Amino acid sequence: MSTLRVEHRTTFSYASPIVSSYNEARLTPAWLPRQRVLESRVEVSPVTWRSTYRDYWEATVNVFEVLQPHEELTVVGSSLVEVASVAAREERATWDTLTGPRFQDLLSEYLGLSEVTEPTEELAAFAREAAGREQPDAAARAICDHLHDQMKYVPGATTVHTPARDAWEARSGVCQDFAHLAIGALRTVGIPARYVSGYLHPKRDAEIGETVSGESHAWVEWWTGDWFGFDPTNDREVGDHHVIVARAREYTDVPPLTGVVAGSTTALDVTVKVTQVE
Repeated sequence: MSTLRVEHRTTFSYASPIVSSYNEARLTPAWLPRQRVLESRVEVSPVTWRSTYRDYWEATVNVFEVLQPHEELTVVGSSLVEVASVAAREERATWDTLTGPRFQDLLSEYLGLSEVTEPTEELAAFAREAAGREQPDAAARAICDHLHDQMKYVPGATTVHTPARDAWEARSGVCQDFAHLAIGALRTVGIPARYVSGYLHPKRDAEIGETVSGESHAWVEWWTGDWFGFDPTNDREVGDHHVIVARAREYTDVPPLTGVVAGSTTALDVTVKVTQVE
């Protein structure tokens, strides 16, 4: 078990004073059986009005607007989260379970493909081959291992609007590309899969109290009798160094920050700091 302090700071700078800005922030870690949120706040400067709600995906959303001239907007999400390791599962679903009408209906949102998640025929063929020789969990792991072997993590190689198939063709991308590729390949063979956004403490052997540059991160969960988290970017199971913020079909359902601004942004600065407290 780990207790992690996370600070996610985003600063927008504008070419000329902005008179209005309407935004949503999903920066608050989720309360889950294996994750307790001990402290959490989202600070915005400047701000005219703000509120909080839960969206369809059960994510906490801070909505705010700025109705005064401003040349800079800063949003800081701070939290202290206790994260437990994931217990090993003994029961696994078979292909017969996954293809049954009950789960095809209950988990239909996590089975459909979109322009963002649809894989290339090459990747889909690999997924079908893996599914033909393995049970669902082993096939899912084989798909993620293959992605990790074939893809390079290259910051800036893609944008938040890049379809998964384009990242695959380039064989490079960022964590959300790895997640979207895994989701598309898993759904192609009938394994329900969802996108997870959150944070990763990148240093496994960090000393208590040591603050490191962390990551706003993305990974996947697939359903084979229960939801199982896996990080295809790092090719490892999700553990007590992963902090979950939101889970949905894909990135566009739960972006960390989104909004409408009456003007243009000239600079964007984002930093994530993570400290292991216990």
